Amino acid sequence: MVLLGCSMIVSTAFAEDDKHFNAVIERAQQLAEAPYQAPEESLPEALRELSYDTYRQIRFDPDHAYWKDESPFSLQLFHSGFLFQTPIALNVIENDTVTSLPFSAQDYSYDGNAEKLKEQDLTGSGHAGFRLHYPLNNHEYADELAVFLGASYFRIVGRDQAYGLSTRGLAIDTASPEGEEFPAFREFWMYKPDADAEQIELLALMDSPSVSGAYRFIIQPGEDTQVEVEAELFAREDVAKLGVAPLTSMFTYGEASRQRPDDFRPQVHDSDGLLLHTGSGEWIWRPLTNPEHLRTSTFIDSSPKGFGLMQRERDFNRYLDTEAQYHRRPSQWVVPLDEWGPGRVELVEIPTPDETHDNIVAYWVADDALDAGESRRLHYLTHTLNTQPEAHTLGRAIRTRHGNAAGPGQTDLAVSEQRQFIVDFQGGALDDIAADQPVELDISAQLGEVLLPQVTALPNNGWRASFRVPANDQPSDVRLRLTLNGEPISETWNYVWYPDAE
Repeated sequence: MVLLGCSMIVSTAFAEDDKHFNAVIERAQQLAEAPYQAPEESLPEALRELSYDTYRQIRFDPDHAYWKDESPFSLQLFHSGFLFQTPIALNVIENDTVTSLPFSAQDYSYDGNAEKLKEQDLTGSGHAGFRLHYPLNNHEYADELAVFLGASYFRIVGRDQAYGLSTRGLAIDTASPEGEEFPAFREFWMYKPDADAEQIELLALMDSPSVSGAYRFIIQPGEDTQVEVEAELFAREDVAKLGVAPLTSMFTYGEASRQRPDDFRPQVHDSDGLLLHTGSGEWIWRPLTNPEHLRTSTFIDSSPKGFGLMQRERDFNRYLDTEAQYHRRPSQWVVPLDEWGPGRVELVEIPTPDETHDNIVAYWVADDALDAGESRRLHYLTHTLNTQPEAHTLGRAIRTRHGNAAGPGQTDLAVSEQRQFIVDFQGGALDDIAADQPVELDISAQLGEVLLPQVTALPNNGWRASFRVPANDQPSDVRLRLTLNGEPISETWNYVWYPDAE
């Protein structure tokens, strides 16, 4: 089956039979039927007390990579220690036989301050996680393709992309007053890829105080690397908010940010907006912010066609960062492969002082709660992007700016307290619309009001929507899109303006 107009292909059958996956499902169900038991603290003291710098001086030896001479895919491991205090179990499935991957200090080099670990007994260290390599960009070099490290986090990249946002297996009670619960993958099984493999299959066992689960990942590298995810979840306790297909990213400041650090870089972010493709077919774009206080935005929907955190701005000149290379950070798109029914996409924006903290989370929450003793099946695709989903053929918001509405020499107090917004659209359907066409602006405000809405053609192709927000101590929630002859020709731009807060 073809993915919503994209050239990528979704598997109609998994790479291997279901015997091993069914065994993981059975283990997950048994876990959920028993009281939760936290993993034992088995890490040697020398590893528990590692600093960040010392941990980075422990490196897996690439010469010891598994499968490197037998398959296009190869496997490297992460050492436990520092933040990674709970080792996970790793297994390989080959010819229907399961073999565990034991920890061996011989797989690692210990440099600098980490050299003293060579004198320690590291028995019981285990593995913190793993990474997969594959020749993404050329046939001579196996690039890092995917990383599974920490809780249920994993990251993927496609061709000519650099690591940015993260994916998670599950999010529970994110941004809730009671605090977030972080499920963790406890064990993995990897089917050994053959000599001409174009995809790799992994199984994982997840556990947390509220939920246990069995996961199957089929990873297909390429220009836009995709991961097909199938999961069976079992609730040990009632789950107030179950976040499905969560994406976690970073937004420190961008073109619309009112407050920014004293920094030579114009923008700093892994993602600059949330894109939604609703069940009704509407495309919605929400620019991201770095707020002063935690914010949660809700987008009610039924059977969504997709959502994702996007890095829409991909020009180096918009970042000027030769080290972080934010222009190469991928967008990531989630497509349900079964009906998700009624629910909502939630966007959580958390204040952050700098780029070292992930502060953006987006996920799907079904209206149908998951209560203790119940189970739920998940099936979806998540994949990286350099551009937009191919199904998105409307004009796209390429620029959001705002400033004081008063022009040079204007002294009118009412005008000087107003906020002027401009939203520029280009691409898609707009490429075929001449500047003399009767393009109209469809604009509304769920909160607050808008003044002087208008739309004008841009000099170098595209259209500009502009409006003002009057002085107000309340937020303004504005939606707008471009139409021609009553039909939408652009996505819907949605933004919440908090006075004096950005």
